Amino acid sequence: MAAALARQISDCLRTCIDGLNDRYEPPVRHHLSKVYMIMGGATAATAAGAVLQMDGFVDFGMLAAVLTLLLAATLHFYKDVGNNYRIRLGILHAFGFFSGQTLGPLLGYVASADAVLIVSALLGTVVTFLTLSLIALWSEQGKYLFIGGSLVSVINTMVVLGLVNMVFNSFAVQMIQLLVGVLVVAAFVVYDTQDIVLKCRSGDHDAVQHAMDLFFDILSMFRRVVLILKHRHERAHKQRRKWR
Repeated sequence: MAAALARQISDCLRTCIDGLNDRYEPPVRHHLSKVYMIMGGATAATAAGAVLQMDGFVDFGMLAAVLTLLLAATLHFYKDVGNNYRIRLGILHAFGFFSGQTLGPLLGYVASADAVLIVSALLGTVVTFLTLSLIALWSEQGKYLFIGGSLVSVINTMVVLGLVNMVFNSFAVQMIQLLVGVLVVAAFVVYDTQDIVLKCRSGDHDAVQHAMDLFFDILSMFRRVVLILKHRHERAHKQRRKWR
């Protein structure tokens, strides 16, 4: 039974890969592979930063948050000029590491309550990201690029709503912000994936910046999913204590 299921999954993946190979020319396939490899390296750096912070080996505290902003701005303004690839790659990995440092306290708190929540958030984020990436790659190219302006408008609205909620401190509004935030980030995964393909075909081969775009998407999604599961766990725990 297990062997048959594994064979079906393998056949499905092979069919999917063959379809993408037919759909995209070699330069685009090579660029996408490079982008996903760089993003994987940044994700590994984030995991290392979070684990080191949680274990107490390395903890930059508030400095980590400042460094993530500085590194993101540096990568944005320090454009690809052909001979600075390794420097920009190092900046991205440093950004990933310090992002993990800022994520460590949240993960440590959630792990102390129920470590399964982190595993669930991680698996959910990975599966969602892969699914949305395949949707973007299999869809008609440029089909979802029109949603960029709408997503920015939603983000601006959520920022205003967050500022207002700082006064009222409504739990319902917080959950709405998180849920809508997950949907917006999910839409950005589709948008950014198709945008990367379009840029590549237009001659923009800045793999580091493209990896940064997708990395920021998956990091934002993971953070929000963790917060949603954390709030649900805390609410369920309070209800159980109330009924005792």
